[in-house]
Amino acid sequence: MSFRPAPFRHTLLALTVACAGHVGLAHAEAYQLPAGPLAPTLNQIASQAGVTLSIDPALTEGKRSAPVSGDYEALDALNQALRGTGLQLQGRGGAYSLTPAAEAAMALPDVTVTASEQAAERALGPTRGYLANRTATGTKTDTPLLETPRSISVATRAQMQDRKVQNLDDAVRYMPGVIASSYGSDSRADWMKIRGFEPIQMLDGLPLPKGSYTMAKLETWNLERVAVLRGPASSVYGQTPPGGLVDAVSRRPQAESSHEVQVQIGNYQHKQISFDSTGKIDDDGRFLYRFSGVGRDSGTTVEHIDDQRFNLAPSLTWNIADETRLTLLGQFNRDDTGGTSQFLPLQGTKLDTPAGKVDYNKNLGDPDWEFYDKTFYALGYAFEHRLDDIWQFRQNLRYSKLELDNQIITAGGWSGAVSDDGSVSRGANVYDENISHFAVDNNFQADFSTGALDHTLLLGLDYLRVNTDYRWLYGSAPSSNIITPIYGRDFSGVAYTAYQDYNQKRRNTGLYLQDQIALDAWRLTLGGRWDRLETDSVFHNASDARDSRRDSQFSGNAALSYVFDSGFTPYLSYAESFQAEAGGSGGEAFKPSTGKQYELGVKYQPPGSDLLLTAAVYDLKRQNIVTTNVAGATEPVSEVQVRGLELEATGNVTENLSLTASYTYTNSKMTEVGDPRDKNRALPLIPEHQASVWADYDWHQGALAGFGVGFGARFVGSTDNISVGSMGFVRDASDGHSSAYTVYDAVVRYDLGQLDSSLRGASVSLNASNLFDKEYLATCDGFYCYAGDPRRVTASLDYKW
Repeated sequence: MSFRPAPFRHTLLALTVACAGHVGLAHAEAYQLPAGPLAPTLNQIASQAGVTLSIDPALTEGKRSAPVSGDYEALDALNQALRGTGLQLQGRGGAYSLTPAAEAAMALPDVTVTASEQAAERALGPTRGYLANRTATGTKTDTPLLETPRSISVATRAQMQDRKVQNLDDAVRYMPGVIASSYGSDSRADWMKIRGFEPIQMLDGLPLPKGSYTMAKLETWNLERVAVLRGPASSVYGQTPPGGLVDAVSRRPQAESSHEVQVQIGNYQHKQISFDSTGKIDDDGRFLYRFSGVGRDSGTTVEHIDDQRFNLAPSLTWNIADETRLTLLGQFNRDDTGGTSQFLPLQGTKLDTPAGKVDYNKNLGDPDWEFYDKTFYALGYAFEHRLDDIWQFRQNLRYSKLELDNQIITAGGWSGAVSDDGSVSRGANVYDENISHFAVDNNFQADFSTGALDHTLLLGLDYLRVNTDYRWLYGSAPSSNIITPIYGRDFSGVAYTAYQDYNQKRRNTGLYLQDQIALDAWRLTLGGRWDRLETDSVFHNASDARDSRRDSQFSGNAALSYVFDSGFTPYLSYAESFQAEAGGSGGEAFKPSTGKQYELGVKYQPPGSDLLLTAAVYDLKRQNIVTTNVAGATEPVSEVQVRGLELEATGNVTENLSLTASYTYTNSKMTEVGDPRDKNRALPLIPEHQASVWADYDWHQGALAGFGVGFGARFVGSTDNISVGSMGFVRDASDGHSSAYTVYDAVVRYDLGQLDSSLRGASVSLNASNLFDKEYLATCDGFYCYAGDPRRVTASLDYKW
C-alpha cells in the first residue's frame, strides 16, 4: 500500500531566486538607532548612507542625538538625529558639515533639508532594536507594554535578525516560561510549551489551524515581531489554552521603499535565499505593497532527511481614505521534510544496551518509505476605519488550509524492543490530516472620558469555523538495527489499525467586552466573553459513530496596576481560559478544558531608557485535560496545577549593547488524575529551572567600526517524565528522567559598507547555535527519547537598499 503524494519540486528554490531578483530599487535605508552621543550616531548614519560628513568635535561635545527609527533617506536620517541639538547640516553634493542652526540659515539660503517626522511605534509596526514599547497582544488594543498587566515577551525584528532565527522555536527560546523545541530537534513543526501547556499560535490577531501532527510552521522571515502572552486569554480571544499564546505579526507594506536579499549557506548542506521588498505602487501612496519569500534546500541533523521549503508572502495596502485602510495578507508554504525528532528508543539512549549507544545522527527509520509533505496557504485582510474622534472599527478575516501527508517510523516504544545485538522492533505510522480554517473578528473601539476616568472600550464579535479530517494508521514495521540501520525494507505486508479516523466540524461564536480604565496613575482592566461552541463529529474507526455536542462558556479577566513616575508598574491580574479538545473517544467528542490563573507582577522601565525589567509569580490550574499515549489510548487528567516565578530583562542597554535575559522556576503537578500513582507528579517535559541570556554588541567607531558580536547561553533543567506503564515499562524514574543541559550560541558580523561606500547596505554574518556541539537529550517521555540540536553554523550575506 502506498500513500506517497507527488514529490516536492526542487525547482521551487530557483523560483524563489527569480522572485528575489525582481525586487525594485530604493532610496531609503532602515535605521534602528536609540538616543546616544551625537558624533558616533551621525558617523554611523553617514557610513551606512554613503555620505561624507565632517564633524567639528567642539560642536558635538556633550550633545546627544535623538532616536532614529524607521526608513529614511540619508539627509532625513541625519536631520532626525540632529533634532533638538541646535545644529544643522551645511553642504551639497554628498559632502556635508555641521554648523549652528542660525548660522546655517544665513549661510545656505539655497539648501533646504526637510526631516520627516519620526514614525511613532505602533503595536503592529516596526520596533527600535530589542525593545517593543507597545503591543496589542492580550488586549487587542494598542497599549504600552509597560502598562499591560500581563506577562508578555516580544522578539523584535532586530532580535530575530541578529540570531538569524529559522522558526518560532528559535524566536522564543530566550523567553521566560517557554520550553522551545519541547520534543528536541524537529523540522516538521514548532513544538513548544508555555507555563506547562502547548500554546495556540496566532498570526495578526487570528488563530492559525493546528492539528494533531500538523501546524502552519510560520516563516519568521516574514514577521515583524513575535509576542508570547503567558497565561489564559479567553476573555478576549476565545478558545485558548491556559498556558498562553504565541502572537506573530506580519511585516506589512510601508510607504518608504526598502528592499533586502539574504543568502545563506551552512553545515548539513544548508542553502537558503530570502527576499523582501516594500514601497509605494503609485506616487500618492494610495497603494502600498510588500512581497517576501524564502527558498530553502537543506539537509538536517539526521542522515537522509531533507528540509526543503518554498514560501511566498504577498501583501497589499489600500489607503482608501485618511481614516480608512485595507491590507490584504497572503501566505503560501510548501514543506518537504521528515521527523528529525525520530522517536528514539529508550534502550541505547537513556538505558544501556549490550549493542551500544544510538548515534543521534543516524536515521533509525527508512528513507525509502518515510516522508512529510505539507502545504499551507492563507488569504485574508485587516480593515480599519475611524468613524469619529471616539469610535473606530476593525475587521480581521482569514481563510487558511493545511494539508498533510506523512509516513514516519517509530523505533522501540516498549520494553524489550531492542535486542542485545541491536535489532529494534519498530512501528509504521501513516498520518493524513486536512484542516480548513476560517476566522473573522469584528470589534469597535471607543476612547472617551467619564469625569476623571479615561476609557478604552472594546466591543467585539468573532466567528471561527474549523473542519478537520484526521486519520492515524499504525502497524508493526519491519525491524532494523540501532547501530547499523537497514533501509529499503518491504512495507507491503504491514497490517494497519486505525487508532484515529474522524471528521470533526467545530463552529465557535464569541461576544466580548473589555474596558481599560485609567484614573491618574491607576489602570484597571475588566473583560468578559461568552462563547458558543458547536462540535459535530463522525468517528470512522468506531463504526461511523456520530456525536454532536453544544458547549457554552463565559471567560472573565480583571487586572489592576499602578504606573509610578519612577518607571515601576506593579500589577495583579486574574484570567480564565477554555479550549476545545480535538477528537474523541468511544464515539464521543471530548469536553472542552478550562483554566484559571492568578498573577502578581511588576514591570520597571527606567525613565528615558530602552530597557524593560519584569518579574511575575502565578498560580495556574487547568481542568478536563486529555492526553494520548503512543498506543492511541486517551488518558484524561482531571486537574493540573502550575505555579512559578519568571524574571526577564530585555532592551537596548546602551547605543552599542542589546540584551535579553530570563530565569524561570516552574512547579507543576497533576493534582487530580485517574491513576493514583500519578497524583502530584510533575507535568511531562517541564523542567523546574531554566535560565538564558543573550547579549549583542556593535562598534560604531574606531578600529572595529562595523563589527558586531553576540553571545548567548541557554540552561534547561532536568525533567522526570513518567508515562503510564501500559506498554510494558516499569514505572521507574530512570525511564523518563532527562538530565539538565546548557548550550551556547554566538554570532559575529561585519558591515561591508565600512570598507567602501559602494558596499553600503551589505553585511556578512556567521551564526552558530550549540556552539560547542554538546550532545544531549532534549527530553524522554517514558516511551521515547528526543535528541537536541547539534551544532548548526550558518553564514549569511545580507544586502539592503
